[in-house]
Amino acid sequence: MQNHYVTTTPLTASQVFEKAAELLATQYQRECSFTKPEHTKQYLSMKLAHQEREVFAVLFLDNQHQLISYQELFFGTVNSASIYPREVAKAALRANAAAVILSHNHPSGIAEPSQADKAITSKLVDALKLLDIRVLDHVVVGSECVSFAERGLI
Repeated sequence: MQNHYVTTTPLTASQVFEKAAELLATQYQRECSFTKPEHTKQYLSMKLAHQEREVFAVLFLDNQHQLISYQELFFGTVNSASIYPREVAKAALRANAAAVILSHNHPSGIAEPSQADKAITSKLVDALKLLDIRVLDHVVVGSECVSFAERGLI
């Protein structure tokens, strides 16, 4: 009789969060897509809450708001990241997205949107509108998540 030992290396926290986000995305695709802010916030929290620096990411969605892809587009420091509307537009066109959900994290844990967050969101909404791509929400991830759509900011 032969003994088969399976050796595994422990997963990092990032790998655990990534796997949890994948499972949530699969579940949400079956249920009703990313039309529910609570689903979106859970998914993005798994993707971004553990990051040590600011990361700006986009969920690219089809006409039924099903996830085409999640992409982290810009990386910054502990308190800021430079966002370029041109690059967001190019990525949305490459993905053939009909809609997007914007997101970024605040490594401080405080998810309250800043004036700069509101200004870049407005620029992105205007830029993507020219391409017939809807911005459904912008979610700021900290120890909790703040949805621009829930607050009436989009």
